[in-house]
Order: sequence, then C-alpha cells, then structure tokens
Amino acid sequence: MTPPQRETVALSRSTTTPISPAAIPAPRPPGLTARWLTWLVFDPLIALATALFGCLSLLTSLWDRTGRQQHAIARLWARTLLRITLSPVTVLGAENLHGLGTAVFASNHLSYMDTPVLFAKLPFQFRILAKQSLWKIPFVGWYLNRSGQVAVDQSTARTSISSLSRGAAALKAGTPLLVFPEGGRTPDGRTGSFLPGAAFMALRVQVPLVPLTLVGTHELLPMHTYALRPRPLLLIIGRPIPTAGLTTRDAESLSQQAFTTITETYLQHTTS
Repeated sequence: MTPPQRETVALSRSTTTPISPAAIPAPRPPGLTARWLTWLVFDPLIALATALFGCLSLLTSLWDRTGRQQHAIARLWARTLLRITLSPVTVLGAENLHGLGTAVFASNHLSYMDTPVLFAKLPFQFRILAKQSLWKIPFVGWYLNRSGQVAVDQSTARTSISSLSRGAAALKAGTPLLVFPEGGRTPDGRTGSFLPGAAFMALRVQVPLVPLTLVGTHELLPMHTYALRPRPLLLIIGRPIPTAGLTTRDAESLSQQAFTTITETYLQHTTS
C-alpha cells in the first residue's frame, strides 16, 4: 500500500493534459427558436418531471434503505428527460459490460445532461461520487443522502482520502461507482485534466476501470447556456482496464490510460 503522504500528493493534482481546443468544433449559439422552446416547453416539463420523480424517490426512501428503488426511479426520470428534450441515445460497446461485475466507471463531463444519459442507459445499479457541496442543496441533497450516493470533500488532503475510502468501501460491498474524473463540466467540449481518484479507488479494491465517452451532450446543453438544442447522443462504453497486480502507486498511469481512451474516442466521433 502506498504511504499516506504519497497518496495525498497523487490525489491532489491533475496529471493529464487537455487536447487541443482546435480539435473540438464550437457549437453554434442557440437561436431564438431554441430559447423559446426551452423557456416555454422544455424547462417547465423538466421541472415537473424532476419534482414528480424526486418526491416519489424521497417517499420510497422511507422504507428502502438500499437505494435500489430510488435508482430505478432515477432511471425513469432520466428516460423521461431524454424524451422531453427529443434527444435519443445510441449506446456503443455494450458488449464490454458482459460478465463485468463491480467496477469504477469514469466518464467525461460535458453537460448537466450527462447524468440523465448515464442513468437512462447503464443497465445496472450504481452510485455516483459527487461533490459534497451538492448535499447542501435542498431536495437534491436529501435525494443524494437517502439514495446512498458518495460525497467527495476535497477541502483538505485528509478529507479527500476519507471520501475515496468511502467510495472504496462501496466497491467492496459490490456496488459499482460512477465518477467524473474532471471534477466538473467542461466549458468548451475538451476533455479536461483527470484527477486520479477514480483510478485510486479501482486499484485499492482491485476492480476494473471502465472508460465511458459521452458525445453530443455539450452541444445539447453547453455550460453557461440556458437553451436546449435537441440532437442524437452517443454513449460509448470502452473496454475495461484491468487493475490486477497493480498498486495505488499506479493511479496516475491508470488515470492517463482512461483519459487517453476517452479523449481519442470523443475526437473520433466528433470529427467523423
């Protein structure tokens, strides 16, 4: 096991390099039609669906302490949002999930719509590693707490290690984890630098790290934009990266492998 000092240093910085901005075509600014459709149709329906399924999820949490029923409700919510926004999702590489078992899933983070895509299309129970600040938001925080999601506190090295230890405990219990290693949404479509926390947890529990590549959600709802532009979306499930025989000292190189796979896959499907 890597000494705590070394683990702290490795987990406190990004070690990957973003791809060239010129490689990602910038989405066109939303037109007037897109804005009016968002304000008058998409936003009200999304708010209604979120409130409805959110209340139902909180209700089921009164008797379901495992979070399984809440996850099923979240899948219905996610599928509803994708229908509302007229954005069908095609999944490539689903065969890579066959016989996989528990794993850490690392995805690029392009938009607020990433989470609905992943809930709607990943065909198994999982939990999300999310910023602890989200737990302070009324309703959202209640759902995250009662459904068993894992909070990440990166305010200090000690709390960061503690957060990842909770994630590792969930993996040991047989629960797959979904992580956005960039730590936040990309503002321009580029895959941002990865923090090695996802790789660290996979190595600590000796489970595979699976790269997930989302395509199209940035154009659907870019960061700092409040108009939806419906379009087909892609979720590409990469081949699991094995961790057998590796140690937490290999977190940076394993994180780089996932980063390279995701960025190359994203470029392939955005420029083809």
